Amino acid sequence: MLSLDPLGPEWDCPLGSKDLEEEEGPWGGGSGLPPPGFFPGSWSHEVGLDCKGSPEGAEARAWTVYYYSLLQSCLQQAGLPETQDRSQVPRTGCPGAEVTLCILGSPCTFLSVLLEGGVQSPGNMLLCLSPAWLTKVPAPGQPGEAALLVSKAVSFHPGGLTFLDDFVPPRRATYFLAGLGLGPGPGREAAELARDLTCPTGASAELARLLEDRLLTRRLLAQQGDVAVPATLAFTYKPPALLRGGDASPGLRLVELNGKEGQETLVKEEVGAFLHSKALGDALQVAVKLSGWRWRGRQALRLYPRTELDPVVDTVLALLEKLEEEESVLVEAVCPPARLPFPGSPLPGPELALRICAVVCRTQGDRPLLSKVVCGVGRGDRPLRHQNSLPRTLEVALAQCGLGEASQVTDVRRRVKAAAEAALAAVLALEAGLSAEQRGGRQARTDFLGVDFVLTVAGRALTPVALELNGGLCLEACGALEGLWAAPRPGLVAEEAAAAPLLETMLRRSARYLMEGKQLLLLGAGGVSKKFVWEAARDYGLKLHLVESDPNHFASQLVQTFIHFDVTEHQRDEENARLLAELVRARGLQLDGCFSYWDDCLVLTALLCQELGLPCSPPAAMRLAKQKSRTQLHLLCHHGPPWPAPSLYAVPCCPLESEADVDKAVRQVPLPGVMKLEFGAGAVGVRLVEDAPQCHEHFSRIARDLQGEADHPGIGLGWGNAMLLMEFIEGTEHDVDLVLFGGRLLAAFVSDNGPTRLPGFTETAACMPTGLAPEQEAQLVQAAFRCCLGCGLLDGVFNVELKLTGTGPRLIEINPRMGGFYLRDWILELYGVDLLLAAAMVACGLRPALPAHPRARGHLVGVMCLVSQHLQVLSSTTSRETLQALHDQGLLRLNLLEEALVPGEYEEPYCSVACAGPSPAEARLRLLGLCQGLGIDGPHYPVAYFLSHFK
Repeated sequence: MLSLDPLGPEWDCPLGSKDLEEEEGPWGGGSGLPPPGFFPGSWSHEVGLDCKGSPEGAEARAWTVYYYSLLQSCLQQAGLPETQDRSQVPRTGCPGAEVTLCILGSPCTFLSVLLEGGVQSPGNMLLCLSPAWLTKVPAPGQPGEAALLVSKAVSFHPGGLTFLDDFVPPRRATYFLAGLGLGPGPGREAAELARDLTCPTGASAELARLLEDRLLTRRLLAQQGDVAVPATLAFTYKPPALLRGGDASPGLRLVELNGKEGQETLVKEEVGAFLHSKALGDALQVAVKLSGWRWRGRQALRLYPRTELDPVVDTVLALLEKLEEEESVLVEAVCPPARLPFPGSPLPGPELALRICAVVCRTQGDRPLLSKVVCGVGRGDRPLRHQNSLPRTLEVALAQCGLGEASQVTDVRRRVKAAAEAALAAVLALEAGLSAEQRGGRQARTDFLGVDFVLTVAGRALTPVALELNGGLCLEACGALEGLWAAPRPGLVAEEAAAAPLLETMLRRSARYLMEGKQLLLLGAGGVSKKFVWEAARDYGLKLHLVESDPNHFASQLVQTFIHFDVTEHQRDEENARLLAELVRARGLQLDGCFSYWDDCLVLTALLCQELGLPCSPPAAMRLAKQKSRTQLHLLCHHGPPWPAPSLYAVPCCPLESEADVDKAVRQVPLPGVMKLEFGAGAVGVRLVEDAPQCHEHFSRIARDLQGEADHPGIGLGWGNAMLLMEFIEGTEHDVDLVLFGGRLLAAFVSDNGPTRLPGFTETAACMPTGLAPEQEAQLVQAAFRCCLGCGLLDGVFNVELKLTGTGPRLIEINPRMGGFYLRDWILELYGVDLLLAAAMVACGLRPALPAHPRARGHLVGVMCLVSQHLQVLSSTTSRETLQALHDQGLLRLNLLEEALVPGEYEEPYCSVACAGPSPAEARLRLLGLCQGLGIDGPHYPVAYFLSHFK
């Protein structure tokens, strides 16, 4: 898809015209050497560009020096420091255990990706300036595939810092993206390196051949993507299999030739009919060009008035002689530029034309996402190409052409977004039907696409018409626009990087690659709300070994090894950890990690990891976080430094083990207060108490009703039914889900909770991402992070519940495991980050491959359904089957939390029902309408009130 090849075949058709226009593309030339570069700068040329053990010839060396100088020039113009050479002291690292994002190609093309990678994954984004810096080695157990090793590269870090590094031993690439080409130079070698790799690959020569065939992509866009393309007449000789047969496409006429000679009559008839067809609309000109990989960016095109039949026919016949198999000659309409302002009269002077360049990325779930739109503006009477016009935003470009009305600009952006995302969706659908050989390898995918549009008028509406698909040109244009906001002008707001969604995909695919085949011991299977674990494990290629108390648990059939073991007797956790360790060794399990997301098993998991020598937070930290009163009292003693200390977030409380403790607690803790189980989960048994009699009454009720695990399984009663009394804190409630590795915060996701139905505290509603101001969100994240550190939780995925009061965040409790209910699903949907995969990576001692600044792709607002309030509707009109059907249609997001509709005094939510939207207001309105229609909303369960916090 990306071409670095400076050479290309030349054709010598005697077109007999002086006004040839070269199509855009990389540099021309026939020597195999890089173009003469003009790189004014003062950087050092005495750097170690040679790679030990892989000597380069003179031509290859010239390319390496050229690319290094080009990189320095790019950094200089962006106001960034030159690359520091530290290759004399090789980096050691942990090959095979770290993310390694490798790009082989032009620094100019990929600069935006490289700089963003330095921010999102510092030190792991590598630029190789020569194929000699890379080596393919056969992959054991994967015939025909190879691992890619990086011996030398330029590494990127925050602030645009770059280093020339050698790696001993070489780093194993976890993601590879290459500039590709067919002729002499780096392109051919890059194509060979990209083929049949074990690591994820973002491009291949095989996919590039398909995407750069204009005839194929235009038919693909018109048929599958419903994207407007120029009216096109194509003469093809022995077309590729993907073009044979199939339905006709509006405005696309494919004429299959049985030979390249003696076609004069057929060509004249077809061209004549095409020039007079209604498909050309208002077009006054047609262009004649060649289509096929060989001709990409290395040919001339000829423009003719639509009325000139004979010159068009002559040109087509001349070009037919140069065709090879699977190539085409195209006659296409030159879309007339829209006259802006629209509607109305044209501005005086030459009419202006727009070329719209959109970068769209493949995100979580193989969904396309428009990343950025960049425009070029030029005269309407001349072809407008990349790199001969200055990049600008869509809004500025439209305004320059006379269109400044906000609603019209918004409509154009909406149309471009829909068309660009439909284009990538069509490409992904095509790739899904290809074999690994056709794609260039099992791991080869198209992860980003550039789509070039011209803006024209169709049906009295401004319409983007897709001209071509590319990768590097559009990405480079976006980088150039972002560069306008670089260092030379302080105070300007930085442009959001077009490469950010692409980096998230690179990291996500790297994580899957690193974890494929990992052996993990899992303690506690959980209930229906954790069914996603087994599907995800299969998708990621994880090998799970399960320890579970229920011998008949459905998950026992979904794992590599099932160990039936009673994990509910927590007074014996230390002894059980030793017994389990013996069982693991006796079965010969070679584990990479051990973890749990089930409250009951967290301390046992930490003890078992200690026994087996596997990574985990210390058992003492897990015990501290598991017991709610110990958490608060421990943090209250943490006065720092550094400031702010965890004590600022803790809340006064008092443990309750006997009736006598209640009177003591009432004297120590201000009332009203909150009484809850020390080891409870799901807000079961939590109650607001306003005076001493209520405290005694609630303590007695819990002591009577919830004595052991059998009374309410899964909420922690195996630890006992001790309680605590803590001060009631006024404020809004929030969840913060954290990923920590080595005591460093890698990611945090904040959600808002609606008001609870006092005197109970069962959750009613939630919203993600948070609607708080950025400063308040940051305060919550820091509070959660510092409380985890204060308890000694250094490695893992943790869920921290807080309230935001008038004086700052206050801790409710720490759950030292992945967030429950809907949280994992929502974070995956909105941010593309899987907390389950992150937890598994930490358990294996691997730093999770997460973006440094994940961005939400929308908003989700949801409500909980309770058996006590919704038994009737859940049994009839809003049955589980109905909700599942609405979920499958994309009308709501359903997270089932319980299997059966069983009423009880102490309840957890049955399910969560959510709606998505581009804004919180739209998501909230959709949800409210849905709840009213389904009967979830009612006088005793006022959904509008529960959603009122999210305005």
